[in-house]
Amino acid sequence: MELRQLEYFAAICKEMHFSRAAENLCTTQSNLSQQIKFLEKELGMPLFDRIGKKIALTDAGRILLEQSQLIFERVDYIQGAISDLKKMEGGKLDIGILPGDGDLLFDALLLDFHRAYPKLSISVSETTNVYEEVLAGNRDLGVTTMPERPDDRMAIIPLFHEEFALAVRSDHPAARLKAIPFEQLKELDMVTFGPDHQITKLIRSCCQEKGMELHHAMVTSTLSTLISMVEQGIGACILPRLLLDNLGREQITAVTLLHPTPSQEICIIYRTDKYLGKAGRIFIEALQAYIQRVIESANRSLG
Repeated sequence: MELRQLEYFAAICKEMHFSRAAENLCTTQSNLSQQIKFLEKELGMPLFDRIGKKIALTDAGRILLEQSQLIFERVDYIQGAISDLKKMEGGKLDIGILPGDGDLLFDALLLDFHRAYPKLSISVSETTNVYEEVLAGNRDLGVTTMPERPDDRMAIIPLFHEEFALAVRSDHPAARLKAIPFEQLKELDMVTFGPDHQITKLIRSCCQEKGMELHHAMVTSTLSTLISMVEQGIGACILPRLLLDNLGREQITAVTLLHPTPSQEICIIYRTDKYLGKAGRIFIEALQAYIQRVIESANRSLG
């Protein structure tokens, strides 16, 4: 059994058509058919049921397809590991993060990281499906909330405990208070992210526990617009405390929320069965160190 034969077999399974698979592989249909016959002869069972011009996988074919995918993943792992040994500081890194987290976690970090490793190509994309995309193998790393029931193949590294606070314009009556009860939010005009945003989902959950609803003066998809609306006095918003403490906006005051204080656990995730090169390992260490510096800076500013 050869890897090439498995690749031919997988190509046919993708198209469920010999001639189209042959075109995709840049080979002849006769050669493709011959390789599948060799494979079936070696296994001693047919892989496809041929019904007229249509084909369907047999039970043996389904088993082979499932196991072939595992083999291809290991081959990719080997190639990635060897390539990493060759270039060490080079390579690519694809990272998925939750919408809005770039402003807190990545802007300053990415600049410093690029200066330290200019040969490394990094792609950072905001998505509400960080966990699903890392699990599917579409991202090398993900920074997201702690998953409730993670897949056995997923590595999870706790990053930090994130608390949320109320952001109001500095001349707002609430700005004179150090803390307010969460249920008092129903008396305020709020500006928020859309319904699919992780922060919105978290706040909605807190509201449901209290049996209350917020008054939405405005809904936006961008953090910059949200901050601008608070500065202009359109409404208040709820954002990560670390973000608010590091914004440096004199016109915005962060007020602690009590009973409950909205919070979530942020972690780094990656697939353990997918090769994580030196670039990924270095980035994880850099992100952990950066978050620690941000937290220490926020604690110093609070006295």
